Amino acid sequence: MALWPVYTGATQPHDGITRLPPPPPWRAFDGHPVLEPPDEHDDASAGSPDRTHRARTYQATEETVQLVNAALYLRRPLLVTGPPGTGKSSLAYAVARELRLGPVLRWNITSRSTLHDGLYQYDPLSRLYAARHAAADDQDPAAGAAGTGGTGVENHLRLGPLGTALLPYARPRALLIDEIDKSDLDLPNDLLNVLEEGQYEIPELVRAARDTPDGRAEVMADGTDRRVPVARGRVRCHAFPFTVLTSNGEREFPPAFLRRCVTLRLRQPDDRHLAEIVRAHLGEPDAHAQRLIDRFLSRVGSGELATDQLLNAIYLARASGLAAGSLDELADQLMPYLGQSPQPHAF
Repeated sequence: MALWPVYTGATQPHDGITRLPPPPPWRAFDGHPVLEPPDEHDDASAGSPDRTHRARTYQATEETVQLVNAALYLRRPLLVTGPPGTGKSSLAYAVARELRLGPVLRWNITSRSTLHDGLYQYDPLSRLYAARHAAADDQDPAAGAAGTGGTGVENHLRLGPLGTALLPYARPRALLIDEIDKSDLDLPNDLLNVLEEGQYEIPELVRAARDTPDGRAEVMADGTDRRVPVARGRVRCHAFPFTVLTSNGEREFPPAFLRRCVTLRLRQPDDRHLAEIVRAHLGEPDAHAQRLIDRFLSRVGSGELATDQLLNAIYLARASGLAAGSLDELADQLMPYLGQSPQPHAF
């Protein structure tokens, strides 16, 4: 059986990820597969109706399929750039759904995001309050350390999306690092070592491990109330996560960062691809829908538009039953050029 492609852009989930060949020697990780992956039938969108719909209806181009598979085979992050509305974040959900990678771990980047935020969060104040409460009740400060109210370090620490994705799962998790271009200048460089080595340390657990016989702690993972084991405060992945970093192309990234990524540049869809997108979301395009597709394409040449705007216009055209003239006027109002302030309308 041919191994390529593992990801096909198909609409039905399958177990193609199990056909992925061994990694290149320089991308092989030795984290023991001590953790079972999330239920393969868990929805990749983690309960969001919008993300569920986009995961099921995403229309991948041939270039997208090829480069997703390249990232999977090489165990490298996929840097996805392109204008707003081209499906950059939806791609992560579509791949996770098709390959049954479980719920997508999502890290939304802001100008204040740091590497620490993505790895884990530790609340020393809540631990201090727990210790005071235990002392007031004349309890052993270590009592109940495995419970939610204990004073152990692990009870006041939760892994972030990146930290969870790098746990030693037997099969890859899907990680979406959304809008990396919004970060400060240091974050891409800070990510280099973690994404290259596939491992990190939690200093608070490293110190605490000295006082426990086996150095093992049970900590909360991102997106769940389940606890996962961490040995001596060190985490190393077994299967490198399928990692998608999205960018609107608003900044340049360091060459060392780009060298470690597979880069996919999404473009505005052409008429054939737009028709496929409309068909996936709203069914076969009728005459009204085709008219709006043509209008959308004619307007794209004068400014930046998002495919979401076209889908909104087609939906309203079908739901409202407006005549052609009124439909064109409404479509223009629903498809303002991105980055421009909307013009006021009289009602």
